[in-house]
Amino acid sequence: MAFDLSSVVSKLQMVSTSDHASVVSMNLFVALLCACIVIGHLLEENRWMNESITALLIGLCTGVIILLFSGGTSSRLLVFSEDLFFIYLLPPIIFNAGFQVKKKQFFVNFMTIMLFGAIGTLISCTIITLGISQVLERMNIGPLEIGDYLAIGVIFAATDSVCTLQVLNQDETPLLYSLVFGEGVVNDATSVVLFNAIKSFDLEQIDLSIALQFLGNFLYLFITSTLLGVLSGLLSAYIIKKLYIGRHSTDREVALMMLMAYLSYMLAELCYLSGILTVFFCGIVMSHYTWHNVTESSRVTTKHAFATLSFVAEIFIFLYVGMDAMDIEKWRFVSDSPGTSVAVSSVLLGLLLVGRAAFVFPLSFLSNLFKKSQSEKLSFRQQVIIWWAGLMRGAVSIALAYNQFTMLGHTQLRTNAIMITSTITVVLVSTVVFGLMTKPLIRLLLPRGPPKGTTSMISTDPPTPKSVTIPLLGSAQESEADIGGHEIHRPGSLRALLSTPTHTVHRFWRKFDNAFMRPVFGGRGFVPVEPGSPSERNGHQWR
Repeated sequence: MAFDLSSVVSKLQMVSTSDHASVVSMNLFVALLCACIVIGHLLEENRWMNESITALLIGLCTGVIILLFSGGTSSRLLVFSEDLFFIYLLPPIIFNAGFQVKKKQFFVNFMTIMLFGAIGTLISCTIITLGISQVLERMNIGPLEIGDYLAIGVIFAATDSVCTLQVLNQDETPLLYSLVFGEGVVNDATSVVLFNAIKSFDLEQIDLSIALQFLGNFLYLFITSTLLGVLSGLLSAYIIKKLYIGRHSTDREVALMMLMAYLSYMLAELCYLSGILTVFFCGIVMSHYTWHNVTESSRVTTKHAFATLSFVAEIFIFLYVGMDAMDIEKWRFVSDSPGTSVAVSSVLLGLLLVGRAAFVFPLSFLSNLFKKSQSEKLSFRQQVIIWWAGLMRGAVSIALAYNQFTMLGHTQLRTNAIMITSTITVVLVSTVVFGLMTKPLIRLLLPRGPPKGTTSMISTDPPTPKSVTIPLLGSAQESEADIGGHEIHRPGSLRALLSTPTHTVHRFWRKFDNAFMRPVFGGRGFVPVEPGSPSERNGHQWR
């Protein structure tokens, strides 16, 4: 009995010590997040720095300090978890991207975005896979299968354009911002879908039927994930419009929007679909319908709440990546041959440059062939910025690398350790070095603000805080002009349809939206049944 009691007491003491250590770690991590925000604000006008690089460097410095105080045994406050990243941190970032995006620019450039984000990712993945397979076989770093080489191609084809988006202004350079932003979201979704498909197929005996099945599965995931996001957004709009929860409680209204958005992501993961695509399109649909069905106070709250959650998640990710880069356990396995890890990282960086250029410039040329207006075509300088924006790698690459080459962030194999350390090196170099050069490069290539030809876009696209008030394929001014009798004429021939596809699709979408969608799901122009705020009682609608 005494033995049992002492055993229980010792276990309780261990639990207590563990809980205390977790509380201390969380306190330090939250304090570091606050430091990242304060220092990032102070360096906002700096020519070189941005908040992502600031958080990454603070994470690196913190990792070094912890490493010194722990006697070289540990460098992290938290253990990396793929679930933490994919289930808790990524959804608010992607949802806010869809919720805040200027829909006109996104859908006008949708085909170009899909070319860069989907086809471009496949091209980049192919080049990286072929290049690294030849190099690693000659370096003889250890046993790697065809699935590993394909996974490496996907891991390093996953871009992180956050640094560039923090420099580009959505109102000053709407075309560039739309393409870089849209490609980044589609690229992440494509990379995750490809990675999951690679892990689910037997690639040792690949043939035409396997390739077709792989392509069919890829298209199925893309289409069904998008539809699930659209349906989730429409369901939230219908519920809030019918019940008009805000007349009783603004908090319930805001909570329902947040939970419905998160539910769409989790449903996609439950059904083995792409949660990234689902929550992104859920954000777009919610901003077009649901957001206009809530009270004025809920509109203000949701916009700031979603933006804040996304901001904190991004800082959290970069801070952790910086600390994890100093994890001594992974570097210990490659300490006997550091040149090998450096060589692999250098080859991967070179392949990133080549793989990126291999699709940006050819696909830009192809896209320009179908553009009638000179202002819609991508200049060489704009193509260089798009190429540069996709050179940075981030948390998606690290999460996929951990998934492929470690178990819960730990590995005991030298080959896997080399791939993990090489991934960390590529992420650090690309984010810090390329990221530091982003602002000067953009100022050099776009010295006078918006690129030539984008003035008309700025005049028809409202500023960022009002971006969610415009129709899916056009601006509010265009809609009002149409109401006033300046409607786009029905194309008289197939040639006319092909010559003005954007205007034609916009016209049909607007008629369908006004006739069927808005009466059911609400949206812009929807008048609440009962006033929900003092300003609404006075007849004021927040725009």
